[in-house]
Amino acid sequence: MIDFASEVYALRGPGKLFESTLPIYLSRAPGRLDVMGGNVDYTGGLVFEATIREATWAAAQLRTDHRVVLVNPQMSGSNWRDRVEVPLDVLRDGAAVRTIAAEDPALRWTAYVLGVFHCLVSRWPAAITGGATLYLSSEVPLNKGVSSSAAVEVASMKAAAAIYGIALQGIELAAACQWVENVIAESSCGIMDQAASVLGDEGYILPLLCQPCEVREPVKLPEGLKLWAIDSGVKHEVSGIEYEAARAAAFAGYRMISAWEQLPLTLDTTAKIPRYTDPRWNGYLSNMSPSLFRSRYETRLPECIDGKDLLKEGTEHPDPFTRIRPEACYRVRACTRYAVEEQQRIELFGELLHGLDNSPTEAGFRLLGDLMFQSHWSYTECGLDCEATDRLIELVRNELSSNGKNGRLYGAKITGGGAGGTVAVLGSSEAGESFERVVNRYAEQQGTMPYVFEGSSPGADKFGIQIIGVGA
Repeated sequence: MIDFASEVYALRGPGKLFESTLPIYLSRAPGRLDVMGGNVDYTGGLVFEATIREATWAAAQLRTDHRVVLVNPQMSGSNWRDRVEVPLDVLRDGAAVRTIAAEDPALRWTAYVLGVFHCLVSRWPAAITGGATLYLSSEVPLNKGVSSSAAVEVASMKAAAAIYGIALQGIELAAACQWVENVIAESSCGIMDQAASVLGDEGYILPLLCQPCEVREPVKLPEGLKLWAIDSGVKHEVSGIEYEAARAAAFAGYRMISAWEQLPLTLDTTAKIPRYTDPRWNGYLSNMSPSLFRSRYETRLPECIDGKDLLKEGTEHPDPFTRIRPEACYRVRACTRYAVEEQQRIELFGELLHGLDNSPTEAGFRLLGDLMFQSHWSYTECGLDCEATDRLIELVRNELSSNGKNGRLYGAKITGGGAGGTVAVLGSSEAGESFERVVNRYAEQQGTMPYVFEGSSPGADKFGIQIIGVGA
């Protein structure tokens, strides 16, 4: 807080970014660590999310003209434009915002922030009386599967809304940010990233049932357990073909099962995030029980089917945010199975967490870890594996068989959308030496020391809005 506030203070005054005569509103939104879940948010599953220590900061101030000025110095390190100015009136048109972000790769990042202003001016037009200056500073590493985009959206939306007197918080804030990512940035994420960034808290794991977003009571890890995460060094992108194909395959399986059961699929256009529903599972594949799936549907679903064959069927694809690519092969059986079985694994994980909080046992800790290993393997079946993350998993598994004198690691899994990114690791609180061995061995194999995530921090709502007053 002190460092960022000082940074912003230095940008106030004549000829500088911020006016010294108007208040500046500061917000902070952390990245998130996907503990269990990951790719079931879009199929209505339960997920367990933690915040990370790293966060994005935003400083917003009203302007006396009708321009929106974005400044993000860190973008220059990626050879992207670090300053953009757009007339406010242009941001009233979603298509225009998408065009600005798409016209130059150096401007791609602006979709996540200009989209925030488009959302605000579309939904609260009477409140948007002038332009704005928005300054961003982020510690959240890009493309590591810890929701750098969600942190940018949430911090930007929270600060920008505050200068216009719009009190955005909770699920309403998370859903608005998800809408920006889905509709303006055209990235097919679920709501868990934004919800964790908004509602998470230091030292807690946040359970979210994504139907569309039911927040459950936060839980602490049982005494004696600790979470870490290691960046594999392989970039992850939600817009990547692997994630898109796995998501599209799950919805293709859902459509096939609904057709066999003669269940009509209806597009709900009244929701802010459009989705298809049905009379039995309400559009959420994760509502199906594993026993029903195994007994009636699993073997009937194709293991893999080309996109051109799916398109030949002429039936509408029941996911507004992915498309069927004719040249791609879709792992329909595995991706549908993942949506169903991962839900049960997460429910078991949650029940174990509650039970072990009162009666911690070594056997219970091992079960938690094994559920994480199972989740990782299911990513592989969906085509979301990665050689580097698999190597990290095996290094953790090797530590599982240690004698435990200095603590033990119990489990690990690839996180978020998979296909690279970060691996979450669960171990005993005394397992620092074992964890360090994994990091060092991976560094030897890769030839570079990986980025390690440790610790957590408050979500955007917990942090709130800090105001830098007028005057010198």
